[in-house]
Amino acid sequence: MNIGFVSTRLAGVDGVSLEVAKLVTILREMGHASFYCAGELDPVTPPARLVPEMHFTHPEAKRLHDEAFSTAHPPARLFREIYASADYLRGELEAFVEQYGIEVIVSQNANAIPMNLALGVAIADLARRNRVKVLCHSHDYYFERTRFINNGIQSILDEAFPPKLETVRHLSISTVMQQRLYAWRGIPSLYMPNIFDYENSPPPPDDYALTFRAELSLSADDLIVLQPTRVIRRKVIEKAVELMRKLDDPRLVLLITGYEGDEAGGYGEWLKEEADRAGIRYQFIADYIGAERGERNGHRVYTLWDIYPQAHIATYPSDYEGFGNAMLEMMYFRKPFIIHTYPVYVADIKSRGIKAVEYHYDLTPDVIAQTRRLIDDAALRDDWTETNYRVATECFSYTVARRVLEEALRRFDEPF
Repeated sequence: MNIGFVSTRLAGVDGVSLEVAKLVTILREMGHASFYCAGELDPVTPPARLVPEMHFTHPEAKRLHDEAFSTAHPPARLFREIYASADYLRGELEAFVEQYGIEVIVSQNANAIPMNLALGVAIADLARRNRVKVLCHSHDYYFERTRFINNGIQSILDEAFPPKLETVRHLSISTVMQQRLYAWRGIPSLYMPNIFDYENSPPPPDDYALTFRAELSLSADDLIVLQPTRVIRRKVIEKAVELMRKLDDPRLVLLITGYEGDEAGGYGEWLKEEADRAGIRYQFIADYIGAERGERNGHRVYTLWDIYPQAHIATYPSDYEGFGNAMLEMMYFRKPFIIHTYPVYVADIKSRGIKAVEYHYDLTPDVIAQTRRLIDDAALRDDWTETNYRVATECFSYTVARRVLEEALRRFDEPF
């Protein structure tokens, strides 16, 4: 089959884009061809159609979003403008379907979280009017985010986020989301967790990767504490700063890999001020990270896969995650981690037998003591990381995703 992935962006190292790349690999092994349609694309992708208006940062998309979620009583004009924009985007989607002979559209979060309202409506219209099969792969439902509660467009959200239609099937990336979707909207979905290629262990770092420490002026004796996430508030990176302050270990340096910009509010600058006040060693290294190796601003650029093997431990203090893609990476590269017990972790990951230093909001003296032991006890680190790799292979591998995708595609042939 020809399968088209549609999203606001399919580029960079955000969780959705990374997960799509894995699905493309799996679908190719299953004999399917994949195509992209999004508002932002990497330089190298499967055959693709770039539609800038699909990006959530496009001025029109951002204006409609900001107005829709700033008041409970939007003007009638706003509805007309959302549907007019959706009509344009539906035309682009129709052209994408025709251009590549698309048989199934996979909506990647575009019908779950209303960052681009018109795109979600356009995909739902494509399924309703054109009878195009759509598989909604949802990572974050809007009703789990407080910033979407104040709105006067509930009818649009009910219509398209996600749509309940005869030609649409659904994947949820956690059992928590699966249950909430059914309770909220009466929509059944298949559970498909985030995944990683655990059947193939990562290779050791090559000569290029081994230049990373020198590029950042780190010595061979520095112990890297990796925070491999975007710089947004729900990642609660200040807890990683607090952990570093309480550990008070001069060997440790906190590296924050992700970029800022997906959310307004100045969180990154505030976080730097907090790190300076804490007196810890840290670096924000987003400028050194890319989807591919290269050069930028006079220095080398590395992939996350270059950096993970060189970390000593990792931190994952998020208050909320749709699943936890970065944690799967930590387990893949056999890195022990300190984690906040967010709901999906408790429901779908911890319950499988994962080993980690866990805390719930408070970094207690016991948590600090456990972390110190983890830093200095190589045998403990090896035991935990090998256990985690085995569990992840059983529960979060490409084999698991292949089985779920096969079932999802079969369900289009079953009664609605």
